[in-house]
Amino acid sequence: MEALLVSTGVVALAECGDKTQLLALSLAARWRRPWAIAVGILLATLLNHAGAGYVGALLGDWLQGPWMRWLLGFSFLAFAVWSLVPDKADKQAAQRQAKTAWNVLVATAIAFFMVEMGDKTQIATVALAARFSELWPVVLGTTLGMMLANVPAVWLGDKLAHSLPLKALRIGTALLFAALGIVTLLG
Repeated sequence: MEALLVSTGVVALAECGDKTQLLALSLAARWRRPWAIAVGILLATLLNHAGAGYVGALLGDWLQGPWMRWLLGFSFLAFAVWSLVPDKADKQAAQRQAKTAWNVLVATAIAFFMVEMGDKTQIATVALAARFSELWPVVLGTTLGMMLANVPAVWLGDKLAHSLPLKALRIGTALLFAALGIVTLLG
């Protein structure tokens, strides 16, 4: 249960102000098909984070002892620094036109899958799966975190985008990753 809750919280915070949240806002503002966009985000995230979690579980089995602790601790500290850097929306994906809910769902799934490649939440999923050695609770937690951060953005559209305190959310995310890094390094 700890793996699920920590994974959910870390990713939900990390996604606030992230490029995927900005992508969700722009897709919702452009296509106005929130259900199709939300399902596309869910499918892309499950697939992407399942692969990342699997890699993390393999690393967790392979790296043992102090090496694992040091690698994960410094990874979380690196995520803390990375979280402070604002992302830009994926304008290419937002500029695509779609006419049906199915087209919107497919375009959203492809865009989110691609945008998540190498993103901090994908790498965090690898680290969390290695840390907890529990693949599915981590994958479900990180997916839930993505949905908690992105689905409201889909329904709110761009109306609230200008009033969100993104800088404060990035700082909060950085502090959470830094705390995870310090706790991991201290054992």
